[in-house]
Amino acid sequence: MRWMWIDRIVELQPRERLVAVKHVSLAEEHLHDHFPARQGRPAFPVMPMSLIVEGMAQSAGILVGHAEEFREKVILAKVGKAELSRDATPGCTLRYTATITHLDSVGASTKGLIELIEPSAVGGGTAQPVGTIDLMFSHLDNNMGGQKFPEWNFVFSESFRTLLRSSGITA
Repeated sequence: MRWMWIDRIVELQPRERLVAVKHVSLAEEHLHDHFPARQGRPAFPVMPMSLIVEGMAQSAGILVGHAEEFREKVILAKVGKAELSRDATPGCTLRYTATITHLDSVGASTKGLIELIEPSAVGGGTAQPVGTIDLMFSHLDNNMGGQKFPEWNFVFSESFRTLLRSSGITA
């Protein structure tokens, strides 16, 4: 995975729950396209909601992968529900909380809560719930009817291992 949409894992309860954060920064290139200034309208940079969904998918996918010590190639199989009510703008922090609701040899189901922490003049901020996402994951090698994939885990790449290590998690 080349693009990381989470910055740090702040809590991990194996096989149960993972909490990750994403700090939205104006330095991120995609914010300049969503939405640029136009005739008489100032720029309104926001993180696209599809990338917020991807951040939750990465958070929940790490939780599911960690359950089997990253031996499985875990892929997103289905977005069952995604409801988001607010835009994430530069300076905000997104907090993703993923919880496993079902886990077996062929995959997993998760529920996700997204909270937005806006910066405040006093420092810190309060978290406001802004969305929920239900996701299903497949253990790729257990579901492809004999289809062979590379032995190395191309889902949990070195980028994910770096994220895990920097968050204090061994993989």
